Amino acid sequence: MRRARKAAITATALLIALATSASFASAGATGPIQQVSLTNPVAGCTAGAANGTVYPGSETEPFVAVDPHNSRHAIVTWQQDRFSNGGSHGGGYAWTGDGAHYHVGVLPFGQCSGGNDYHRISDIWVSFGPDGAAYSSVLQFDENTNRGGVGAATSFDGGASWKYAQPVIADDDPNLGDDKNSVTADQLRPGVAYQVWDRLDTSNNDFTGPALISVTHNHGKTWSQPATLVDTAALAPFTQTIGNIVVEDSHGKLYDFFNLITYTDATANVPVSATYEMVTSTDEGTTWSEPTPVATDSSVAEVDPNAPDKVLRAGGGLEAVAVDPVSGRIWVTYEGSDFSGGAYDQIEMVSSGDHGKTWSAPALVSKPGVPAFTPVVAVDHLGTVTISYYDLRYLQAGNTTTLPTARFLKTFPGGDLRHGFERQITPQFDWLKAPFAGGYMLGDYEGMAPAGAFGVQTVFVASLNPATGPTDVYSGVFHGPFGADAGADTGAGTDTTAGSDTAAVAPSSVGPHAVAGHGAAHAGWMSR
Repeated sequence: MRRARKAAITATALLIALATSASFASAGATGPIQQVSLTNPVAGCTAGAANGTVYPGSETEPFVAVDPHNSRHAIVTWQQDRFSNGGSHGGGYAWTGDGAHYHVGVLPFGQCSGGNDYHRISDIWVSFGPDGAAYSSVLQFDENTNRGGVGAATSFDGGASWKYAQPVIADDDPNLGDDKNSVTADQLRPGVAYQVWDRLDTSNNDFTGPALISVTHNHGKTWSQPATLVDTAALAPFTQTIGNIVVEDSHGKLYDFFNLITYTDATANVPVSATYEMVTSTDEGTTWSEPTPVATDSSVAEVDPNAPDKVLRAGGGLEAVAVDPVSGRIWVTYEGSDFSGGAYDQIEMVSSGDHGKTWSAPALVSKPGVPAFTPVVAVDHLGTVTISYYDLRYLQAGNTTTLPTARFLKTFPGGDLRHGFERQITPQFDWLKAPFAGGYMLGDYEGMAPAGAFGVQTVFVASLNPATGPTDVYSGVFHGPFGADAGADTGAGTDTTAGSDTAAVAPSSVGPHAVAGHGAAHAGWMSR
């Protein structure tokens, strides 16, 4: 296998050297990407309007899952019609059975879908199991009551319809709030999936934020009673998790990654430390190890560099994770300021080749000297590591009226971070056109998933088509560092820029810092 990988990497490098074409088409078919949020499935709905401002036609925070046995089957999810003070009208989604034609719908959660009577929906994730069953997870809540919780549903036809819509947890205590849920289907055990989230508890003038887990063994027909995955009260006072994500290696070992944040007191307003950590399970999530540190969260406030009073909302304080399906090496990427001296965030990466026992020092994997945001990561069967992110390289000094932004894709053949090949996958767009929700919001995360053995599908939002709303969801399928295929009807081409940036390595020790955005988000549940 190592020899096969080496030969493929050499061939890839040669093809990259020959590939220099660039193509962007009009919105709806933008170069190698296509718009998938083509209609608004909850247009005209007025639920959740007791307070806050709604942005009709806006889509934010997309995610994607691809059928592991048929890369043309995919489901893309997003928040439809974002509110300024948390959540959206509904869980918009699009599904495809041929990789080219998408059908738009709304997930069976919230009043706007008719699925239940919750007012707003947020944090929409989806995951395919090995048998083609797809599991969805949402945060559902009201803007004017204490009701909230995590919901689940299952699709057996690639997203065309959904069954078993139900609450995994439901809370109506004002001292409890659920946040940042995710779902992961077990790839070795059909019918098994894991939902994880953090539960913020301010009871008795105290503060803690444990991670919870619920498991299904029958395709989501029922889910287990939520159990504590990470007991933050036992770790340190005034501590929470956020951004829990479960991944699985080829042997069935589970890893839950999260950001562990400790505050000075029960107000949870002043963070003392923030560290990306992980726990593991070898018994299908029944028991978990003690937390192991992965990397220090050095993210700082996300702002317009030319106008710092203009707050941005992106992926600071949240990680993205992928496991090499052959070697088992784990890759974690996140926003950090280690390479800017604490001035602004860029994209950093660490990895582990020993199942998380030890971790590499952080490496800078985005363009040096440029603020960058919201990374996602995937690894194919050749060991090619692919990341995608936004950056601000086109922002000119003195420009305080627009924020030129573009989305980029970067590949590292064989996982060699010294040699990355970057391509721009969107034209420039103005970030300041995005909905304002605790900052101009593209999303606390975007999405990426393996698409076959040697490709990835990435999804993100951008302001490219004002006729359909402030932001839209786009998707692109990329095969290796040099190829792209966004579907037969998109006129997709490749936009490949070969580079050879050497990934800088940060000092192995980083001190405490102020956590921007997510750390103190429990006040009003604004991280929703």
